[in-house]
Amino acid sequence: MRTASSITRPVALTSAHALPILFAALLGVVLIAGAGFASTPALHNAAHDQRHSIGFPCH
Repeated sequence: MRTASSITRPVALTSAHALPILFAALLGVVLIAGAGFASTPALHNAAHDQRHSIGFPCH
């Protein structure tokens, strides 16, 4: 049985929440782009399938 006190309320997006989200998104873009434009074949091949799955052109 649910009571009024057990209902959760949505949390507003504050700057305390936005900073880690922004940092994670920026880190992801840097890693994907870095692997996509790397001249090292081992790094390129390691990230090859992931780049294609998100539509990042690498050839």
